[in-house]
Amino acid sequence: MKGLGDFGSIMKQAKKLQEQMERAQAEIAEMRVDATSGGGMVKATVTGQGDLVNLAIEREVVDPDDIEMLVDLIVAAVQEAQTEAKAAAQEKLGPLAQGMNLPGLG
Repeated sequence: MKGLGDFGSIMKQAKKLQEQMERAQAEIAEMRVDATSGGGMVKATVTGQGDLVNLAIEREVVDPDDIEMLVDLIVAAVQEAQTEAKAAAQEKLGPLAQGMNLPGLG
């Protein structure tokens, strides 16, 4: 019954992969990524999952007559932080996704 031995090996690999995936997801949730716009005048901080957790705005960039520019700078900083967080998460999860090529399932 060679097939059952292979199945046991596959199950061990799957369990190990699941543990590694859970560990990577926990690390991603704890990760913080910063990005700036306007030459550093606006700084956004997001989690590894892309959730905005902090926003810092320098006083000099706040112009009541040009709110649109401030909005643009905020959006740019948040989007950049989210893009970087997504890339960092992909980097952590990438090797694990490659490990999902289990024999007999492709």
